[in-house]
Amino acid sequence: MEPFIRSDQYNFIKEQAQILINAHSTVNEAHVLNALKAITIEKVENQFSALTDAQAPLIHTIMDITDRLEADKALEQLKSSVIPFQMIKSETLQKLFPKAKKLKLPSFPDLDLKETTFLGWDDKGSGRRYIVAPYKGKLTGLHGTFTKMNQKGMCTLCHKYEDLGMFLYEKKGKEPGTFTKRGNYICYDAQTCSSQVTSLEKIEEFVELLKK
Repeated sequence: MEPFIRSDQYNFIKEQAQILINAHSTVNEAHVLNALKAITIEKVENQFSALTDAQAPLIHTIMDITDRLEADKALEQLKSSVIPFQMIKSETLQKLFPKAKKLKLPSFPDLDLKETTFLGWDDKGSGRRYIVAPYKGKLTGLHGTFTKMNQKGMCTLCHKYEDLGMFLYEKKGKEPGTFTKRGNYICYDAQTCSSQVTSLEKIEEFVELLKK
């Protein structure tokens, strides 16, 4: 079967699987569990515009999850149908960041491309963070200053409670010689954040906020 699940959709399914595990460990009433299963599968199906007769049964395997072992098996089976994040070539990187001379993509030794919704890394010398993210069917590049906030809060991208930093993006203003800065709080650990994003809409909203 051709891969048909995006990374953010897979992350969403993982999140729903954990909800089912938690319910089975705390709830005894069968009708409550059955109702939760129905709600869960509806939420998952709504992540897709359409599912074929071959795809739907694969997605429905999460309904049988009752514990972590079953979840791991079901998620591993689903993972074979996940579309991996596109690795960036040097020429593509230069097009995304034309003003950043000699920019190199760092190595990501622990990166799982099937759980990656965007790439983010820090340039220690300049204090900048670089982000390569999907936007309207293509990849776009963002770079800006990034400052750790030494506090936890809700990340704009993954909506999880994590250690945060302030990402500030600068763009030319309408008047010559003027600039505007826009930014928001995102996870300090970009790789963890990327593996927790459950909706590409959050990434696209972030890009639009900075670039509008």
